[in-house]
Amino acid sequence: MLDTLPRRKVCISMDKKNETIVIGLGNPLMADEGIGNELVELLKSTSGQCSGVDFLDAGTGGISLLYHFEERKKAIIIDCAFMDQAPGTIKRFTPDEVETAKKLAHLSLHEVDILKVIQLAKQLDQCPEEIIFYAIQPDKVEQKQHLSKTLRDKLPQYAKQIQTELEK
Repeated sequence: MLDTLPRRKVCISMDKKNETIVIGLGNPLMADEGIGNELVELLKSTSGQCSGVDFLDAGTGGISLLYHFEERKKAIIIDCAFMDQAPGTIKRFTPDEVETAKKLAHLSLHEVDILKVIQLAKQLDQCPEEIIFYAIQPDKVEQKQHLSKTLRDKLPQYAKQIQTELEK
């Protein structure tokens, strides 16, 4: 019976990782929680001229982010964050400039505190030399597939700011 099954070609990519990675985090099914995903896709489509940069929609992240940090010099992480700012405000910071207030249920490997992942990457000696966060204050986090108008209207502004970071 096994002889009648069609053969499948297995392709393994051994591509070298670029020195810089832009990672979009978030859940696109929760309105503005999907800003990281949306922005990384926009940057990927408009930043074809950015050689040496990989773009990754990492969804809700998880411990698998460790693999994406390995062999990188720079990581830019985009996510929504509650920062007590006006909706749509974007802030740039490094891991040393922030503390987490995230409460974890510890029920899944997808549930992760990004600062804990960075700490683990350092312990494993696979942390990028430079990590930059771009956090965006959400307007709405609710079961809805699209960004709020507040954030959607600012997408070009956010993309420009991150492209400037990539040109450094």
